[in-house]
Amino acid sequence: MTFPRALHCAGLAYLAAAAASVGVSCRKPEPVAPAQDRAAFTFPRSAPIPRKDAFFGLHFDLHPQATDTALGADISEDNIRSLLERVRPDFVQYDCKGHAGWAGYPTAVGWPSPGIVKDSLAVWRKATRDVGVGLFIHYSGVWDSQAVAEHPGWARIDANGRRDPNATSVFGPYVDELLIPQLNEVAQKYGLDGVWADGECWAAQLDWSPRALAAWTKETGYRDAPKDRTDSRWLAWKGFHRRAFERYLAHWIDAVHAANPGLQLTSNWMYTTFAPKPVEAKLDFLSGDYSPSLSVDRARVEARYLASTGMPWDLMAWGFDKGKDLAWSIKPVEHLMQEASVVLMQGGGFQIYHTPTRSGYLVEPIIAQEEAVAAFCRARQAVSHKSKSEPQVALLLSSESFWDRSDAVFAPWGDVFQDLEGALHALLNLHYSVDILAEHQLQPRLDEYPLVVVPDSHRLTAEFRRALTDYVEQGGSLLLLGEKSARLFEPLLGVEIEGAPAQRTAELASAGGVTNADGVWQKIKPKTARAAGFIHPTRDVRTGGEVAATVNAFGKGKVGAVYGPVASIYFRSHHPWLRDFIGGLASELFPDPAVTVDGPPTLDIALRRTPDGRLSVHLLNTAGMPLPDRYGFTDFIPPLEGIILTIRTEARPRSVAWVPDGGRLEWSWAEGRLKVAVPKLKIHGAVVWE
Repeated sequence: MTFPRALHCAGLAYLAAAAASVGVSCRKPEPVAPAQDRAAFTFPRSAPIPRKDAFFGLHFDLHPQATDTALGADISEDNIRSLLERVRPDFVQYDCKGHAGWAGYPTAVGWPSPGIVKDSLAVWRKATRDVGVGLFIHYSGVWDSQAVAEHPGWARIDANGRRDPNATSVFGPYVDELLIPQLNEVAQKYGLDGVWADGECWAAQLDWSPRALAAWTKETGYRDAPKDRTDSRWLAWKGFHRRAFERYLAHWIDAVHAANPGLQLTSNWMYTTFAPKPVEAKLDFLSGDYSPSLSVDRARVEARYLASTGMPWDLMAWGFDKGKDLAWSIKPVEHLMQEASVVLMQGGGFQIYHTPTRSGYLVEPIIAQEEAVAAFCRARQAVSHKSKSEPQVALLLSSESFWDRSDAVFAPWGDVFQDLEGALHALLNLHYSVDILAEHQLQPRLDEYPLVVVPDSHRLTAEFRRALTDYVEQGGSLLLLGEKSARLFEPLLGVEIEGAPAQRTAELASAGGVTNADGVWQKIKPKTARAAGFIHPTRDVRTGGEVAATVNAFGKGKVGAVYGPVASIYFRSHHPWLRDFIGGLASELFPDPAVTVDGPPTLDIALRRTPDGRLSVHLLNTAGMPLPDRYGFTDFIPPLEGIILTIRTEARPRSVAWVPDGGRLEWSWAEGRLKVAVPKLKIHGAVVWE
């Protein structure tokens, strides 16, 4: 099917306008991509790009229902080919089975939706194979409402004995009697390239089914199970479920790989911030779809953690969102370009999620949006994809604290990451290049980072505390943002802790001014430490000051500590004077970062090394980023001007260039410092030198 000419022309006009708004005006032709990336720009391709090397993809799911009447009725190769030829993705993920449990293809294993008119997967397989694009499926695993309806014994049971209407039990036969046989069926029937399994780790629930209780008794000897966190065994109960889910996952991954050795498999959100642990199941890549509304903010966390896993990874943006009490609307291209930039500057792949019509038709505004965003990403691929961090600041995501705080099996629901995100936002607003790592990632790499920041983490293992103590003793710098994490390192602080922490009315004084900091504070008395900040009972800071922060020399290194909830307060306020306060401590502990910036706090940076070995600084303009529920969409991102970067580099660079357009930049070098002027930043760009 061909598009009406008016619609196609409108899409091209939209694309041209979007492209004109992307970044610094072009002054030279775009540089040629390195040899390993040239396949991405060749289209059609002779064969799909392996997922470990894939950079840009598309995702379409419908979650077929019993009420559907027209699945596939409007699907056509012409419509799909128009999308593929204009967007040129490395892969497509199309719907197979959603959370409702109905399949969108004529399955002989499960339950096909009664609304199938045409086999959509067959049409997509032919169209993608013709142009050498990988075809993956969206398949819902643990969450399968129809399987539970048909087989009530497969359901997870809650603490009150009620059967879950949606979540299957990972202790039951669902995985062997439906999931594995159905994945083998669909993979072989359509010659698929891979599976993106949804509704898995984040949909798994604590389970009081007879099978789960029997396994608990066998493992622990307990004849009863905890019901809530008032039971001292609650953490052990959650750990039992986390291990069970991972056994379930490894089982189906291994079984499907055995039947289909070339199939590339992942389980949505596993081994990400939802499950911050070492990778054990044999996934081929990691992936997750972050919030459609808090998009830039969530991607800033998820991308930095995924970049530390050592696995191939991508993040999925929703190409649509909705305002309060409204239905879904397509996002403007600038909106998605800003989201994509967060991922690109951490070296990951990027994909966009959309839904076709229920009959399978892809409307022109979706294709035009994806075409524009794909062009934006491809222009940056050579310096972004698979780039590696040059370590500067390590921010700890404490898995030990997470396991305790989260009452899900694997999911960060609630405020479990409020301190982490507040600390991240402050550090990024202060123009530090930040990596997020859990204990198992950070401990073997501690000596790479000049500064380690621990948000208010209440649980750390004795082994990890010893490792951080050794790190400081040998010359490292440690910043503790909160009374809980500070008390874990009392021997390093050079203070006397007085009594228990307590809720306080507090006004925090900084170089910028006084800002409210009500919350739980720990009273201390400096011994060898220097007082580095004060709280007061009122805004009149002439009297009544109590020490709020200290800096202490320990061995060859330094420890800074704040004894109240500054990270979570920053998350909830983003007050610039609080940023000044945190920045004063950070600069004392880390006085000479590799990159310093003269620019606004809405500028994020990342110091990276490109795949071909060049150093680069990625810059992201976060101004105007969406903030629900009233400012959920943006098509105007005010440009940042007059940015000055000062970069430590021993030798005078041979060249300094601006990506994406290859334009020349004004720069100078003297005494080991490269100074670069970036005249205008629209959304994202990278300064690259060699």
